[in-house]
Amino acid sequence: MSGMGDGYVGTAQDAARIRRLEKQREVERKRIQDLKKKSAEGQGGLLQFGSGTSEILESAFKKETVGLVTREQFVEKRVNLRTKIEEEEKEKLQKLAQEEEERQLQKRKKRRAKGPSRLSFADEVDGDTDEDENGSAGMALATSKLGKFGKNPSVETSFLPDREREADEQEERERLRKQWIQEQTRIKNEPLEITYSYWDGAGHRRVIQVRKGDTIAEFLRAVQQQLASEFREIRTASVENLLYVKEDLIIPHQHSFYELITNKARGKSGPLFHFDVHEDIRTIADATIEKDESHAGKVVERHWYEKNKHIFPASRWEIYDPTKKWERYTIHGD
Repeated sequence: MSGMGDGYVGTAQDAARIRRLEKQREVERKRIQDLKKKSAEGQGGLLQFGSGTSEILESAFKKETVGLVTREQFVEKRVNLRTKIEEEEKEKLQKLAQEEEERQLQKRKKRRAKGPSRLSFADEVDGDTDEDENGSAGMALATSKLGKFGKNPSVETSFLPDREREADEQEERERLRKQWIQEQTRIKNEPLEITYSYWDGAGHRRVIQVRKGDTIAEFLRAVQQQLASEFREIRTASVENLLYVKEDLIIPHQHSFYELITNKARGKSGPLFHFDVHEDIRTIADATIEKDESHAGKVVERHWYEKNKHIFPASRWEIYDPTKKWERYTIHGD
């Protein structure tokens, strides 16, 4: 058996146990060798002392087991020698690791003493000066020259990513968004005077004031309160049973006056964004210029409309569709 000598007196069972222990020690020895190789990079021949660990162990073991020894003595001496050698190796590795840490600390102190470099490869230049002491003066001069380079102020860089510029732009967009919301809220709260006619076959013209941001439903609720004392059918009707007809279009309740004004909505017989009454008083007719007329909107009961929708003017009325465009205004017919 390798490494046991001619004086081995153990049994086969003891030999198997020794081989098992040897395998465990071999795994541990490989782990230590890997650690030494990683630590020995760039160190030259400093770690060559560990390359002959097996030879040192065998030589020391042979000296300790000269002559006849008992099985217990054989096992004990071999284990003690291996443990002692491995402890010495660990101490050497720890010492080397400590020396490497001190060396790196000295390199960092040198870099801080020289001041921060403006080049991305300054660490490589510093590393070369630390390893080559003879050329340190020349490399220091090269580093000082390279450190003078910087950005060219004449180069266009607006297309490059810039966190500060993007943050400023985002802040400006948010400011403008809030400013726009505040402006629209102010416009919606402005008063709007509306001339309308309650239509039950004859017209009963009235004027009421609402806000530009009010919906058609809110306008009809205000009209109902205004007309309740004069018309019994209005007093008992609900807002859902009232219709607002402007320029021959029935405006659904969910639309607001603000929406009609901002979209410059057009009806069949006039604009939907004027709520007063005025006529085109031009003395000379010009077919190339559209007439500027606005008619009073009508408030009618749904029951009256369903009963008379086949008779003019209800026969011209249709539901307002924001996607439908009226190119010209008409008064009679379709």
